[in-house]
Amino acid sequence: QVQLVESGGGLVQPGGSLRLSCAASGSIFSIATMGWYRQAPGKQRELVAVITSAGSTNYADSVKGRFTISRDNAKNTVYLQMDSLKPEDTAVYYCKLMSLWGNYWGQGTQVTDSS
Repeated sequence: QVQLVESGGGLVQPGGSLRLSCAASGSIFSIATMGWYRQAPGKQRELVAVITSAGSTNYADSVKGRFTISRDNAKNTVYLQMDSLKPEDTAVYYCKLMSLWGNYWGQGTQVTDSS
């Protein structure tokens, strides 16, 4: 069984930065594709960024140039560096592990615009 634990959310001013972390248990992290998703109040959950086991990345148009996804397989952790934050980035951010053995979600971490 895989467990994902996100951390790093909080209040941030527009233009500020945050780094989210997602730590995974189990032994399949290094061969899994990892993703960050977000869900704002009243909206559907949406993809923010993904990174494959080989390190290829893809981003939603709304965050390109501002967010960076990365992974550390030695620590079983995926990161989301968020810069130049905007009020519309306010949401609960979830990480997702995608593998041949199933997909798993974390519990989410809240990112809130403080303006």
